[in-house]
Amino acid sequence: MSTVDVDLDIIGMTCASCANRVERKLNKLPGVQATVNFATEKARVHAEGQVAVEQLIAAVEQAGYEASIPAPPAGPDDERAALPQDEELASLRHRLIISAALAAPVAVLSMVPVLQFTYWQWLALALAAPVVVWGAWPFHRAAAINARHGAATMDTLISLGVLAAFGWSLYALFFGGAGMSGMTMSVTLVGIPQASGHEIYLEVASLVTVFILLGRYLEIRAKQQSGEALRALLELGAKDAVVIRTGAELRVPVGQLVPGDIVVVRPGEKIPADGLVAEGVSAVDESMLTGESVPVEVGPGSRVVGATVNTGGRLLVEVTRVGADTELARMARLVEEAQTGKAQAQRLADRVSAIFVPVVIALALIAFAGWLMAGAGPEIAFTAAVTTLIIACPCALGLATPTALLVGTGRGAQLGILIRGPQVLEQTRRVDTVVLDKTGTITAGTMAITGSNTAAGTDTAELIQFAAAVEHGSEHPIGRAITSAITSAATRVGRAVESFAAETGQGVQGIVDGRLVVAGRASWITAQWALPIPKELRAAIAIDEAAGATVTVIAWDGQVRGTISVADTIKPTSRDAIARLRSLGLTPILLTGDNPGAAHTIAEAAGIDDVRAGVTPKGKLDTIRDLQAAGKVVAMVGDGVNDAPALAAADLGIAMGTGTDAAITAADLTIVSGDLVLVSDAIRLARRTLGTIKGNLFWAFAYNIAAIPVAMLALLNPILAGAAMAFSSVFVVTNSLRLRSFRPLPATEATTTAPTRNTVHART
Repeated sequence: MSTVDVDLDIIGMTCASCANRVERKLNKLPGVQATVNFATEKARVHAEGQVAVEQLIAAVEQAGYEASIPAPPAGPDDERAALPQDEELASLRHRLIISAALAAPVAVLSMVPVLQFTYWQWLALALAAPVVVWGAWPFHRAAAINARHGAATMDTLISLGVLAAFGWSLYALFFGGAGMSGMTMSVTLVGIPQASGHEIYLEVASLVTVFILLGRYLEIRAKQQSGEALRALLELGAKDAVVIRTGAELRVPVGQLVPGDIVVVRPGEKIPADGLVAEGVSAVDESMLTGESVPVEVGPGSRVVGATVNTGGRLLVEVTRVGADTELARMARLVEEAQTGKAQAQRLADRVSAIFVPVVIALALIAFAGWLMAGAGPEIAFTAAVTTLIIACPCALGLATPTALLVGTGRGAQLGILIRGPQVLEQTRRVDTVVLDKTGTITAGTMAITGSNTAAGTDTAELIQFAAAVEHGSEHPIGRAITSAITSAATRVGRAVESFAAETGQGVQGIVDGRLVVAGRASWITAQWALPIPKELRAAIAIDEAAGATVTVIAWDGQVRGTISVADTIKPTSRDAIARLRSLGLTPILLTGDNPGAAHTIAEAAGIDDVRAGVTPKGKLDTIRDLQAAGKVVAMVGDGVNDAPALAAADLGIAMGTGTDAAITAADLTIVSGDLVLVSDAIRLARRTLGTIKGNLFWAFAYNIAAIPVAMLALLNPILAGAAMAFSSVFVVTNSLRLRSFRPLPATEATTTAPTRNTVHART
């Protein structure tokens, strides 16, 4: 039986329970297995047999939402793709600003009796009405949709509370005594049921609307960033290409390339599409794919990938794959798939509201019926019912998440830790495994001298001076690493190079102080220059290469004088960082595309036992999913484009800020400085912020639960209710501000071991 995989864009979801409802509706279709992600607003549908897309869209519409087939990925120059989300965010920001400006004077007038001038209540009504009707319209609309489908969410509770507060205020103003001259909001410990028609709740309706709008704005802004990883990947590609047609070179947009075209790629340019080298020899920087810092030697017949950079000579490349078939596009799809399949982070308030809202409505009806059965008048019964709804309205709930998130993320930003949104925090509590990329994460990502060996009669300083002098004319990373070892001016005196020449993929030569100096691969030294390498140096070369170093042999005056080993070295803080992660109960795993020798050397220096080497970007994604399938909750730490799919798929993605934009936008947390030691602080801060949010939610609900019985007895004075709600809000804000005292763990002395090695690369 054939299977069908379909992606759908879902429009109209306002909370995690909306995603659950769409998912349940789709899964009721025969043979359909659907996953709906609220964060990305996408549904991934796997169906056994033939299922029409129209049937899937109809099922979503029956749930009360809209669905469509995703548009093809927009190019980097197509700004229209971002417009719908930008317009939604701008509209919500506009609604929030105006509502806050109108609600502030309503709150001040209602809570400060000394400011309550004659007929102040009518000014409060004029200011509150637009907030309740226009500002809270998104909640009213969502509540109406939920009601049509027999569901209750936070939107239902918000809408009911706001409308109840406003509706009772209108009744009190027009039919009760609240509209009379000299009306004030007096403060008493308990209310008087018969006096309830003289009290208004306009400040409650206004403030609830503003607080919930603030939380919704922050949430949508965080969700908007979910597509930036795809845009960052697309922007990595070349914008145009030089193609040979009818014997002439013609610059065209990459979108016009077709398989079989021959394109010209000069040094420093990006390769425009996947293909095969037809002519030329060069070195290509493939770090975006492999994460490794040393360029790869290519020649006729070599496979090259679009968006990688030609660092050496001129190349003619025959295009084999374009558009959606390229490696870059495939990686973008991996990121999108990983994001869509990511576990849904349901907000605690949404989950509780599924039970809380129906219970509150039922209690309000019980209060109404109870007072009528007790012989009280309709006004008292209605007062009790409406007050029950009002007191249950989640004012503090609206502040619980956004205030803690604002303070927590603000403190994180001060420490160089960027937290994307509230959905990130839930994962930090459960993470038990941390997977780390090697290059640029545990290591510095740049080449440096890690060791040298000299032949008899040669001084180490002299060896490095001659090597640095002849390499001074080279732009190769190995040459730059050797040159950078000469740090003092005195060692440079008299060491200028003349007649410099380089042989791509082999080595360099030049005249230094009247001597012919050559430096390069061992095979090039023995074959091209017929210089034998002493036995002890051959043994040293074998040891260093087994450890993952790139070894350069240096010779002058017709003799091999020594070797210099170059590798990507471990960051000074990496070992301490791994120890801190272990102290948080996390199991570290090293995951790299490097060879096993280099990987194990780095892992040993960093204190990691579990090493998985030689892994492709797709393999990294598969490894994350395998760990998750085994019941692990996985955090992934990386910095390269090749890490982006794994970062997006992990339960918690952590990117080094020194890495690529694609990695950063695919991650949940970003370490701006790129210092691995801050990862443990980021997890601690995220956990502390999550704990604060849960504490806020607990006290917000506790306030409601404690006040509801009083409200049902019609004894809750509106001012007391407003004061209690204000107190709960102040408590939530104060509790959130405690996050400003978060401090990173004190630095400890670096615990690195002997110099570490990188992959053995051909000299390019």
